Amino acid sequence: MEQRRIGDSDLFTSAIGFGTWEMSTKQYGYIDVKEASTAVNTAIDYGITLFDTAEVYGPYLSEELLSKAVGNKRKEIVLVSKVGFQYDDSGKNLGRNSQYGHVIERTEGCLRRLDTDFLDLLLIHWPDHETPFEETIGALEKLKKDGKIRYYGVSNFSTDMMDECEKYGHLTANQVGYNMFDRRMESKVLDHCLDNNIGFMAYGTLAYGLLSGAFTPETTFEEGDWRHRGLAFRLPLFQEEEFTKELKVVDRLKEIARRHEKSVAQLAIAWTTGHPAVSVGLVGVRNEWELKENVAAIDWVLEDEIRQEIDEVFSEEGVSTHVETEQAI
Repeated sequence: MEQRRIGDSDLFTSAIGFGTWEMSTKQYGYIDVKEASTAVNTAIDYGITLFDTAEVYGPYLSEELLSKAVGNKRKEIVLVSKVGFQYDDSGKNLGRNSQYGHVIERTEGCLRRLDTDFLDLLLIHWPDHETPFEETIGALEKLKKDGKIRYYGVSNFSTDMMDECEKYGHLTANQVGYNMFDRRMESKVLDHCLDNNIGFMAYGTLAYGLLSGAFTPETTFEEGDWRHRGLAFRLPLFQEEEFTKELKVVDRLKEIARRHEKSVAQLAIAWTTGHPAVSVGLVGVRNEWELKENVAAIDWVLEDEIRQEIDEVFSEEGVSTHVETEQAI
């Protein structure tokens, strides 16, 4: 499988990364944890080398499950986790916290749960607007100096925020949502990462299920499912009126994919990972069948004509790609 360099680091990753948000929580509907854990091990055999988790997934459960699933194959993968929240004793999320001591303490917890001496890449999950970036980067530099992490980066940071962080240390990556339905990163962030040797890790490659091809007009989301609120990182992707129009887009995208003997999910993966700034496209995997489907998209390089046809579908159906919409920070 194709290996890509993350920024200017010596970390190399498969074009598809294994995202573990889904396997840690009921926020994505029912998932068979045993099947998902088996898929982790199988993914390594298929050539997927990057596994992305975070302490907030669960919280903590994703890291614990991933550690068990990876087993003795730790040296074969690029292991990524994220910190930047604080919790009460019950695990309730109390908000963002990227203070010096907190970042170090929470990272130590990640290492214990993942049963590893170091992380290949540690990210600050969301910007903490109450803590100076100089303080946060100082903590990351300390962790790197002590051998607890090899590289560090951020997630959901704007270009101005990245520039401020770069005054105190070098970011290896920024992980932000990017897919056909959410192109906010095309306005600034993607080019900024490319120009400054910062890797871009795309999450939400399948638009949180929209581009899986599994949804119908009758699809609803249970109250515990985060999509039940209708918003996806401030975009109205799952509000009824928008959702109905988006499904018409997906139906037409299926036809494009079918002409090339591919699925709409494979089309979506090829579209995201085909951007020159994207180091890796993260995809949640529930079972081995989904894994095989995702991997089959890797070698598909979309021609400009296909990308243009996709854009025309969105335009004709009156569905926004949100290029000019403000980034969620």
